[in-house]
Amino acid sequence: MPTARERVRAEITAEIAGAARRQLAEVGAAALSLRAVAREMGMASSAVYRYVPSRDDLLTRLIIDAYDDLGAAAEAADAPGDPPRQRWLAVCRAVRGWAREHPHEYALLYGSPVPGYRAPAETVPAAARAGVVLGRILGDAARSGALPEAAGDRDPALISEEAVAILGGEHPALDEAVRVRALLAWSAMFGTISFELFGHLVGSVLDTDRWFDRAMGELAAGLGL
Repeated sequence: MPTARERVRAEITAEIAGAARRQLAEVGAAALSLRAVAREMGMASSAVYRYVPSRDDLLTRLIIDAYDDLGAAAEAADAPGDPPRQRWLAVCRAVRGWAREHPHEYALLYGSPVPGYRAPAETVPAAARAGVVLGRILGDAARSGALPEAAGDRDPALISEEAVAILGGEHPALDEAVRVRALLAWSAMFGTISFELFGHLVGSVLDTDRWFDRAMGELAAGLGL
């Protein structure tokens, strides 16, 4: 059980993160500063630095929190008892829904890089959560016989072993061509969401809800779902 001091520290750190998210919405990630966060909270800058050592540490906290929140939304939308295609569409809709509700956090994750900031390795587990859901759907589809037979090709110089493990693991129906399509589908989903959020579909798509479902259906078909 955490001590009273630990609880207070966790509460203040969470308040700092909340103030930083509000700053993120107002000025963007590149202009985020601990001094501005301190002013909003009515704290001295030196006091904030006792909880968050630097702007980069604060960005890392925001990134991990956002990835975890997005991952939780994807996980909650997946119903393992449903058909694979239905599961895929449900997860895609949940990711889009989260992005529309949290556009500034989404921009932090998938928008322009913050100058001078490089995300550390500690962000990777949270970043992978949503991808793990796709891999689980793909792996379950392969093991249930729902995927077409694959050639079984494996190019170890193309996709990492870590990505192979996430994208359903080893199975005769999951070869390199399927994994390439899976990574393409996942990146295309985020690209479709980004185009919508950043205004690039204006003048091209009349009904973004129908467009998204149609596009995700096409991606599912490409995966054999």
